[in-house]
Amino acid sequence: MSTVFEGRKGNRLGRSDRSAMGRWFWEIDRVLLLLVAVLIAIGLIAVAAASPAAASRYSGVGVTFDPLYYFYRQIMWIVVALPVMIGVSMLPRALARRLCLIGAMIFTVLLFFVPVIGHEVNGAKRWLGVGIAQFQPSEFLKPLFIVSIAWMLSLKDKDETLPVVSLSAIVTGLIALLLMQQPNFGETVIFATAWVILLTLSGASLRMLAILGLGAVAVVVLAYFFYPVATIRIDAFLFDGGDTYQTDSAIRTLTSGGLFGVGPGAGTHKFQLPEAQTDYIFSVIGEEFGMIACLAIAIIYLAIVARVMIRLLHEEDRFVVLAAAGLVAQFGLQALINMAVNVQLAPSKGMTLPFISYGGSSMVALSIGMGLLLAFTRRNPYLHRSPYVVTWSGSK
Repeated sequence: MSTVFEGRKGNRLGRSDRSAMGRWFWEIDRVLLLLVAVLIAIGLIAVAAASPAAASRYSGVGVTFDPLYYFYRQIMWIVVALPVMIGVSMLPRALARRLCLIGAMIFTVLLFFVPVIGHEVNGAKRWLGVGIAQFQPSEFLKPLFIVSIAWMLSLKDKDETLPVVSLSAIVTGLIALLLMQQPNFGETVIFATAWVILLTLSGASLRMLAILGLGAVAVVVLAYFFYPVATIRIDAFLFDGGDTYQTDSAIRTLTSGGLFGVGPGAGTHKFQLPEAQTDYIFSVIGEEFGMIACLAIAIIYLAIVARVMIRLLHEEDRFVVLAAAGLVAQFGLQALINMAVNVQLAPSKGMTLPFISYGGSSMVALSIGMGLLLAFTRRNPYLHRSPYVVTWSGSK
């Protein structure tokens, strides 16, 4: 046996490696990163399965899409998104917070321009830009908004007289109004729910939460009577007279594959779906890979949420707890809503399945959010350790 002493310049990616990449590798939550990588891989397979259905739907006179058109584009977006996620995850917490505050202000301003100069798709203006440069500001705003509200609410620890709850309510209300003008009812629900979750975690009283609950019920009732998008969605979900074509097609596709699916590329019901590659990709997975595959995906989402929450149990920084919990709650809520729509437990909302649905804005924005989550949950393995590590290597 021989004793090997490794100093600060240890082997590449060893625990004693103090390079930027070495520190990142040992500080990052590698289990969380692995779970996200699995979702991205599943998403690539699912988009490949849904691409022929989507391509055939959007092919028209003089226009013919490659059956794997969306699959190839999804690869391109993954190539863009992965470096973004890794880069954001390497940011120091303070710098990440400052960039989020700046980014939140920029994308909030951009929301003002969406109803005016935005690009209309399926009757809604949610996009800015032209061609491949189109992006959805609300997607990028979600993680930045959560971190900004978390920072705002954490200021109460320094000065309890600050009206942080009122200020956060005003910001959330403004964003909700801008989103409803697009209209984007699903994203409005996400932003409002994320704000309530952050308020709850920050120690809001039961009385305040009860008032907010009653207010939410009142808003839904008012939206039903005075907001046409909400009226259509609620009617379709609750009453037989509504248009249920999308959700009916989704549940029919989802259940047609049984437990193990009909096999990759063998699905036929997916050609009836309106947005097979985005909103209803979970149904495509059900048809071609079976209900067991759908259950496995739901378990992965649950594992990501549980992993982050468990990791935060020993975190003492209030801002980090609020930011990380808010980010993973928004992530899990978006996945839950998408899956609930596909199984007819919620009205159609036009919401993507995180890291699985096709989409450039969705993929890059989710990568920013996950990068922030990885940055806020990093742990320094060198704390309370000797600068020298003793390792034992066996005899040759």
